[in-house]
Amino acid sequence: MVPLLLRGVRPYGEGDPVDILVRDGLVAAIGADVDDGDARVLELAGAVVLPGFVDLHTHLREPGREDTETIATGSAAAALGGYTAVFAMANTDPVADNAVVVEHVWRRGREVGLVDVHPVGAVTVGLAGEKLAELGTMANSLARVRVFSDDGRCVHDPLLMRRALEYSTALDAVVAQHAEEPRLTVGAQAHEGEAAARLGLAGWPAVAEESIVARDCLLAHHTGARLHVCHVSTAGTAEILRQAKERGTRVSAEVTPHHLLLDDGRLAGYDPVNKVNPPLRTAADTAALREALAAGVLDCVATDHAPHAPQDKDCEWASARPGMLGLQTALSVVVSTMVQPGLLDWRGVARVMSERPAEIGGLADQGRPIEVGEPATLTLVDASATWTVRGAELASIAHNTPYEGMELPGRVVMTLLRGRITAYEGEVAT
Repeated sequence: MVPLLLRGVRPYGEGDPVDILVRDGLVAAIGADVDDGDARVLELAGAVVLPGFVDLHTHLREPGREDTETIATGSAAAALGGYTAVFAMANTDPVADNAVVVEHVWRRGREVGLVDVHPVGAVTVGLAGEKLAELGTMANSLARVRVFSDDGRCVHDPLLMRRALEYSTALDAVVAQHAEEPRLTVGAQAHEGEAAARLGLAGWPAVAEESIVARDCLLAHHTGARLHVCHVSTAGTAEILRQAKERGTRVSAEVTPHHLLLDDGRLAGYDPVNKVNPPLRTAADTAALREALAAGVLDCVATDHAPHAPQDKDCEWASARPGMLGLQTALSVVVSTMVQPGLLDWRGVARVMSERPAEIGGLADQGRPIEVGEPATLTLVDASATWTVRGAELASIAHNTPYEGMELPGRVVMTLLRGRITAYEGEVAT
């Protein structure tokens, strides 16, 4: 591997520019005027250096829906977005509820090699919510699964959820819950509120999420297990999490970029690109989520990257599938909603996009400090740049981005995975 000299960069966006020497996959030197005769020199003009991003919530669709995304195309989108590790959700076809499927996903990720792909194992067989899946077998497989989730569906049976939490403690794993009481969301199409009423869309109440989060926090506290709450979308959920953490419950939570930026005012034109699960909430919820992320009540940002085929989005609202792309736009949305308003600095971005998700997912070699001797798994960002989002120009097979035509701040310049360039200046490494 050719050594790299990253010249004129700013770790965590702090201080005067320095040089970083990368050799044998590690950070070999940091300082002013670092010299190494055999290194490839890259002039980077003050780019912010952060630990590589980790996404706890990605839908790569393989196996089963390779017409919408593959592990190769999803990995490319991730690398271009500054990610060095992603957790691939279990709602594939067949479902990742056994060692054979999770090992397939793990192997394909290694073959592609652009990011570390960690399969998420299903909590229940077939995501049916009736019988626990082979948690121990998946945990002991080559994939070493340490996150389990039925994402897309809620583990709504409290006894089954309790058993999953109990088993997970012995596996040093975390159960990630899609919090949605299904009996409260039958036929629901949009957040239950003024916008849905005005548009004639069946309402999706905030309490459908909040009731499950409250229940599961109690179960996690009772069992001493680790609970992770997926895609938090309401101010009420954030308050429940705050109280649970103050009580000592082992709970973590994520928020998506789209729930930080977009609200249900976007639904006025009935464009299904804005349909997502959980739905876009009110502007007040969005503001509360930003504050909760800044305060650490919400631990991290996770994309919930959900590619869909044109026929599943270019249709009437009620028939459209929920979900939106997120891997290549996540950093820019975080800059727009959190950095520019002063809610987070660049160290805060590292915390919510790299360090905490790596910790929650059990990745010892990701989210590491930018120091000599540490893995050179890094993301470099041009903080002063802006770019215009075009779905057709993104690396994913699908184009369903809600940010089409938006000018967003911050651009990923380069991504390094253990010293190897995986993306540079908008191109994926080959």
